[in-house]
Amino acid sequence: MAVKSFPVEFSHIMMFARSVGDDNPIYHDPDYAKGSAVGSVIAPPTFVQASAQFDPDYGLRPQIGKPWFGSGKEPTGIKREPGGGGGGGGGLHAEQHYEYHQPLRAGDVLTATSMPGKTWEKEGKRGGKLMFSENVTEYRNQKGELVVTARGVGVRTERPADPA
Repeated sequence: MAVKSFPVEFSHIMMFARSVGDDNPIYHDPDYAKGSAVGSVIAPPTFVQASAQFDPDYGLRPQIGKPWFGSGKEPTGIKREPGGGGGGGGGLHAEQHYEYHQPLRAGDVLTATSMPGKTWEKEGKRGGKLMFSENVTEYRNQKGELVVTARGVGVRTERPADPA
């Protein structure tokens, strides 16, 4: 994912915190946040995942006026290409890690740059070899400072799993 501009807005932080059931006032009360150690409203963990909505090429984002594969099994008749991500078959999202280098504050404007990370293999029990790969995304603020490093791990099997 490469995002040219991801504005971190107060209302987005508040709604994201609500959506994950976190009522910590650091995410929605400027007066409380001002008296905290960080001194301002900050975003909750995993908030940077919302940057996908600012990437026009993100495969899981519906494109207005264009057919979309949706969340059901081929609801529009569109078939995903193998290896294209988003549950297209043959692989899955196995892990997600976030490393915060500094607080993500309301008012920041982030850019995101993605790059491949490590790859490794492990012998599986039912689907043959398991092939793991990382994708690393760095989020930088408007000053060019590194704010968050996100590391996603995907896994694919050598062949379809044998019946249990």
